[in-house]
Amino acid sequence: MTSATPTVPAEPGRDTIREQRGAVAGLSWALGWLAGIVAILVTAMSAASAVQLAGVPDPGRLTTYGLPAVTAVGEVSAAIALGSAVFAAFFVPPQSDGVLDVGGYRAIRIAATAALTWSVCAVLLIPLSISNVSGQPLSASLKPANLINSYSQVADARTWLWTAIFAVAAAALARVILKWGWTFGAIALMVLSLMPAALAGHSSTGGNHDVATNSLILHIVGATLWMGGLFAVLVYALANGRWRVLAVRRFSRVAFWTILVVGVSGVINALVRMPLADLFSDTYGRLVLAKTCALVVLGALGAWHRRVTITRLEDEPGQRSTFVRFGIVETLVFAITFGLAVGLSRTPPPAGESADISAVEAQIGYRIDAPPSLWRILVDWRFDLLFGTLAIVLAIVYLRAVVRLRRRGDEWPVGRTVAWILGCALLLFTTSSGLGRYAPAMFSMHMIAHMLMSMMIPVLLVLGGPITLALRALRPAGRGNPPGPREWIQSAIHSAPSRLLTHPAVAAVLFVGSFYVLYLGGVFEAVVPYHAAHILMNVHFLLSGYLFYWIVIGIDPAPRQVRPVAKLGIVMGSLPFHAFFGVALMMTSAVIAEGYYRSLNLPFAYDLFDDQRAGGGIAWAAGEIPLVVIMLALLVQWRRQDEKQARRYDRRAVRDHDADLDSYNEMLKDLHNRK
Repeated sequence: MTSATPTVPAEPGRDTIREQRGAVAGLSWALGWLAGIVAILVTAMSAASAVQLAGVPDPGRLTTYGLPAVTAVGEVSAAIALGSAVFAAFFVPPQSDGVLDVGGYRAIRIAATAALTWSVCAVLLIPLSISNVSGQPLSASLKPANLINSYSQVADARTWLWTAIFAVAAAALARVILKWGWTFGAIALMVLSLMPAALAGHSSTGGNHDVATNSLILHIVGATLWMGGLFAVLVYALANGRWRVLAVRRFSRVAFWTILVVGVSGVINALVRMPLADLFSDTYGRLVLAKTCALVVLGALGAWHRRVTITRLEDEPGQRSTFVRFGIVETLVFAITFGLAVGLSRTPPPAGESADISAVEAQIGYRIDAPPSLWRILVDWRFDLLFGTLAIVLAIVYLRAVVRLRRRGDEWPVGRTVAWILGCALLLFTTSSGLGRYAPAMFSMHMIAHMLMSMMIPVLLVLGGPITLALRALRPAGRGNPPGPREWIQSAIHSAPSRLLTHPAVAAVLFVGSFYVLYLGGVFEAVVPYHAAHILMNVHFLLSGYLFYWIVIGIDPAPRQVRPVAKLGIVMGSLPFHAFFGVALMMTSAVIAEGYYRSLNLPFAYDLFDDQRAGGGIAWAAGEIPLVVIMLALLVQWRRQDEKQARRYDRRAVRDHDADLDSYNEMLKDLHNRK
């Protein structure tokens, strides 16, 4: 990325542009209409029973069928937006000065238009959702007074408002992007726009809703990226883009993993929502089977692409007709699948799924029948689909990189590998063992998990040196070739956001200051009932801890070079605030989130204030072990730096025959003679 003034990439002639825009618009509208029609047809199969189960008057056909149609169009638009933004970031290279190439520039503009369409659909879904929940006609829900009064009462209205906010932000950013680095911001905002809907719906209620919600997050993001990426590559191939073979090859790799994620998460979500016996006897089950069949067809088409059309395109880059034909067919099947998914979300699941669940199960998704003990923490596991999967994936990817180095004849320190694997194992244990099970239900257990996520796991991961390993294991693109993963990592390290986040003051405030804001500022009490809040807290704990320790004891290349003495000062200046936080928590006179913890109605008695005071003691004492590890790491790094400097001096002395020493002796001799 350079500081030169960016210029808009040159585009083809006007006639060609009109043809390309017409093809893109035509394909987009076809996908949206097809998904909407399928959603309407599927909704019609169970519309009457859905109204009856809801216990509200029929809001009318405009709401009954307009809601799934608008949802389907919006979700197709979201897929196009996310896929096009990812295409601009990863599938085609930018120009040498960091400005998007023609293909990337066109893709990010398509992403802006699609994100704006997604936001418009989300806004339309606010009154439609209010009408659907209240049973009033859409005309009544559109009245400003009803919209304002119903917003705080209808969860779906808040869901779609937040979706619209994130989508508008993504559209605005994508519309002004010219530099490659900013595409990551558009991608992040588009993923955020998918989260409100993923955290609502059938998966957010009933038993096991933690597993159902996590699997739905993976399912929605995977399916959206899969369809959107295919659409972007297809549009690029239609435009006869310069890097079409590279784009297709990169999308093929992404598609393989998205197919795996979508398939596994879909099976898990279906098994959580309904028993196998209802697959053939219930409308919901038959729709699940239909959606599964559509995904199987998509997977088969993807395999065909990988084995036949992509190979043919690589052998004969000018022959793109076969790829385009099969790509269009695959996107149409995707539109049908999205319509089925929307119709499935509008279909009542089997009635017995949420029967006879306890208060704690309704709140956190599973039962807790006994107080915590060392044995239960060690053996009572409940796998976390998000963080447990992340821990396993991180360990596998790291070990594969180490194996690649060793096969190449390069060495990699065993201590770094041990540190990384221990960090991944501790992440898996913290989120999926009995500790992860009790963390949402008891403050003391939550604080243990918090301290491990922010204080211990990041230390081990940082000592693993993953960036250094990646830079050594990944092959450089080579001069004149498009940048690849190795160049992306280097660009991210030296980017302006990285320099800002790695400023010691910023990293320390994010790491320590968030403790005070979260627990003593009232944020924790406001958000603790929500599953999304627990996910975000864990993400923040991991990232802020990793960022802080990367600066302090990191062995990876960083945007800022900090001297060992300064690193020691950062540690000694930050950790006392952590200890003060633990003391302040123990001295708090009121129970934090008392209403939430009492509403769980756990089947065993314990004092909430004593439990909170124990959590404060845990926070106060938790800094001791990381402090010892940090001090040892700093001493080792300091010693190695001195040894490296000494070896450098020795090599220079050998080259110049101790010229520095001779010069020093001559100076002393001259001073002596002057006397």
